[in-house]
Amino acid sequence: MTALREVVLAELRQVVDPIGGTDIVAAGMVRALTVENGEVRFVLEVDSARAKAMAAVQDEAEKKLKELPDVSAVTIVMTAHTEPGAPPDLKLAQNPKSQGREKIPGIERIIAVASGKGGVGKSTVTSNLAVALSAEGHRVGLLDADVYGPSQPRMMGVSGRPSSPDGKTILPLRNHGVTLMSIGLMTREDEAVVWRGPMLMGALQQMLGQVQWGALDVLLVDLPPGTGDVQMTLAQKVQMDGVIIVSTPQDIALIDARKGIDMFRKMGVPIMGMIENMSMHVCSQCGHEEPVFGHGGVAVEAQKLNVPLLAEIPLHLDVRTAADGGAPVVISKPDSKHAQVFRDLAQGLMQAQFT
Repeated sequence: MTALREVVLAELRQVVDPIGGTDIVAAGMVRALTVENGEVRFVLEVDSARAKAMAAVQDEAEKKLKELPDVSAVTIVMTAHTEPGAPPDLKLAQNPKSQGREKIPGIERIIAVASGKGGVGKSTVTSNLAVALSAEGHRVGLLDADVYGPSQPRMMGVSGRPSSPDGKTILPLRNHGVTLMSIGLMTREDEAVVWRGPMLMGALQQMLGQVQWGALDVLLVDLPPGTGDVQMTLAQKVQMDGVIIVSTPQDIALIDARKGIDMFRKMGVPIMGMIENMSMHVCSQCGHEEPVFGHGGVAVEAQKLNVPLLAEIPLHLDVRTAADGGAPVVISKPDSKHAQVFRDLAQGLMQAQFT
């Protein structure tokens, strides 16, 4: 434990829960504490019934930490969880109209990119689509909401930490014409994010509501795989224009893709279409094409589900190396056939959403 971290914990132990009578550290309210380069970040986890009352405690903790000479910035996210034993609301997803969905100021459209399972190339598709839309002259933001596996900082070639002028708002970073925010910018690349549901929800809402996105034509949200808390919170709280489902053509991926589409439909989010990624392997030496994961499975599934097939993206070495190198293939090899697929995808979305 670093010396500054010990000092921070000592200060937080002086902040007392007015109801429980114990300090917030001993009460287990301080979660995911990070102290690095003078920046202090943690989650203050409280019961939902006491969230408003704990606002003063949050302010006191922030004030104490900012008075420390070696602390340059303080970020506290307060999350509230339900009381132990409270039954889940199983009807919540069936009644999306009852939820207060907000439109984020300055952002014209919010489009989520999702997948039923991991490893289908959803983040690669999102980064290339973002850069392609920017190249077409649109103001584009990219929110990496894959909290447990944030990969957009590496794919977009962005490093460093977002700054905060007042300790409340967050200034995102920018590269390749795209404004980016990711939890990966707040943690080390090899550091696991060990958060439970309430912490995830607090982080997501903070990245949506407290980031100075500016004026954007479209915000792409790179969702984690599956049908979990992040997807549900976004669908319930934010006014989304639609979601794009990414899948490989193999049956095992399509099974989970169906579940993702079913969830978003139950939540009342429009399905903009499906993308078949890794559609055909293209040899980088001779150009030979081989359907390693099969071919056309997403097209068949899209027809069954009555949603558009937006693109079939090949599996090519250049796409992978470009992502690892921090310059999506749309930027690094703009004249390639695989880059053209992403440009065609962007232009198709433009015709559907921007006209």
